[in-house]
Amino acid sequence: MKQRLFEIKSNEQIAKNVYRMQLAGDTAGILPGQFVNIRVQGQFLRRPISVCNITDGMLTIIYKVVGVGTEAMSHLPIGTQLDVLTVLGNGYDLSKAGDQPLLVGGGVGVPPMYMLARQLREAGKAVRVILGFNTKEEVFYEEEFHALGCDVTITTVDGSHGVKGFVTNALDGKQSYYYTCGPLPMIKALLQVAGTNGEVSMEERMGCGFGACMGCTIQTTKGPKRVCKEGPVFPAEILQF
Repeated sequence: MKQRLFEIKSNEQIAKNVYRMQLAGDTAGILPGQFVNIRVQGQFLRRPISVCNITDGMLTIIYKVVGVGTEAMSHLPIGTQLDVLTVLGNGYDLSKAGDQPLLVGGGVGVPPMYMLARQLREAGKAVRVILGFNTKEEVFYEEEFHALGCDVTITTVDGSHGVKGFVTNALDGKQSYYYTCGPLPMIKALLQVAGTNGEVSMEERMGCGFGACMGCTIQTTKGPKRVCKEGPVFPAEILQF
């Protein structure tokens, strides 16, 4: 864990209730699947946000406005200095990807898939991406994944864009390994169909964000694990639902 100051370079809405913020600062050591914890003025607890990308001292995060903290974030102007805890949690293990990895993201579980996809593409992998949303107006980063050279499928529950239904409706079983992040119902359904040959980033409410408060503990086949410390990425086979 590192405590660092970042400066907001952009903060823009990219979909319904979804914003992208770019922050300039020290990004050393940040891996795909890790998260940052941002102090928001006037809020007691920091806001844990997954890392979307890092390039040349620039940190990109994507967040959804769901409460007073993220609402306040959406109004922060360019030039604002933020106190950020970085290099938090365990990321994805790229060494297990094989030749045809599958990346599955649902809603705000999409952002951590981007940095992972970029690094897998740089390693020469044929990356397939399935991104799930409720409606067309919630879809984001479809073109950004295409620009990486990924095979991209979009699903929407109402069928307003891409494949109608859930991410599981777009599975074909051809993946060598899968990586995923998204809401719990999506994770449960994915594991039932795709099996345990993959890694899952779990979403849990966090207090401290670095393992002290135990508030984000989940039960696994290897005992209780803290999502913020031993996770958020876990091997699929140890998860219990």
